Amino acid sequence: MNSMRWVALVALGWLAVGAQAQPSCAPSGEVTYVCGPKNPEDLVLVPGTQWIVSSGMAEGAGFYLVDSKAGSFSALAFTAQHDPAFASCATPPTAQTLNTHGLNIRAAGANRARLYVVGHGGREAVEVFDVDATGARPTLTWRGCVLMPEGLAANSVASFADGSIVATVLFMPGTTFADAIVALKPTGAVFEWSPGKPSFELVRGTELPANNGIETSADGREIYVASSGLQTIVAFSRSNPARQLRTTRPLGFTPDNVHLAPDGRLVTAGMANDVPECGGAPGAEHDIEKLSRCPRPAIAVAIDPATMQDTVIATTSATPAFSNATMVLPVGREAWIGTFSGDRIARAPLR
Repeated sequence: MNSMRWVALVALGWLAVGAQAQPSCAPSGEVTYVCGPKNPEDLVLVPGTQWIVSSGMAEGAGFYLVDSKAGSFSALAFTAQHDPAFASCATPPTAQTLNTHGLNIRAAGANRARLYVVGHGGREAVEVFDVDATGARPTLTWRGCVLMPEGLAANSVASFADGSIVATVLFMPGTTFADAIVALKPTGAVFEWSPGKPSFELVRGTELPANNGIETSADGREIYVASSGLQTIVAFSRSNPARQLRTTRPLGFTPDNVHLAPDGRLVTAGMANDVPECGGAPGAEHDIEKLSRCPRPAIAVAIDPATMQDTVIATTSATPAFSNATMVLPVGREAWIGTFSGDRIARAPLR
């Protein structure tokens, strides 16, 4: 991997940059932290519970289970029981190398859910787990995976009620960070897999500058994709993805993961772009690796999927304790915010 491609992927959350552990877990104003999880890039709430599953975007980090009431966490292991529906992937990932990235969770009955995970480390795939929340704490059982096409790495994942999976690829082979951020050329796309198919297939018409987060509508008719290059969320029709339905305004930050909140709105977050202390808006002249280490505020918004109008729901100030924000998860009166490079999850007041 060449150096420009490496730093581009770092800046947009595909890889984690090693971050020095902070000496204190003290609050930053109104923002408090759950300290310890390594690069908690994405978070999902287990339906009907207080438990949050966090990814860990570093080799062997796997998963963390977070108690949203107690503010505590622990490593979350998994067992394996292969589901023949995933015929092309019968071997579970290796816990010692599993690097988890984007997450998606879908309720599957009382106290049960299915968890879809972008996995790196050992192989590039969307790993599928069953979540059992009938006991004192949720457990994970690996059920199978869908391998990414050769040479491609997924970034984010979403699912449909019929078991189909969609995933984004940030950079296709031959594309660069400058293509996406400076020239605003399409560099990524959406890929889809449906039960019975052997592999992911490109969804033509979904190419954007740096396809990042992805989500599906409650009725399964639409797909929402974050373009980190355009700084927008784009709505596509699932039946005719070549036609963009709606888009947000440029958001003023780099939108990363996007999720559907319980109130029906989309929620996304990212790091503020135009920060004078960090050299202003990212561009071709920046040292992107250095920029990723410069503390930047986090901005989280909720978006009405019908109008694509956005409302700020949480922010953090620039602090060395927490930067490189990737997502927001509203839980009660708090906004839980993840990062692709850090040792903590932020908890900010919801506006």
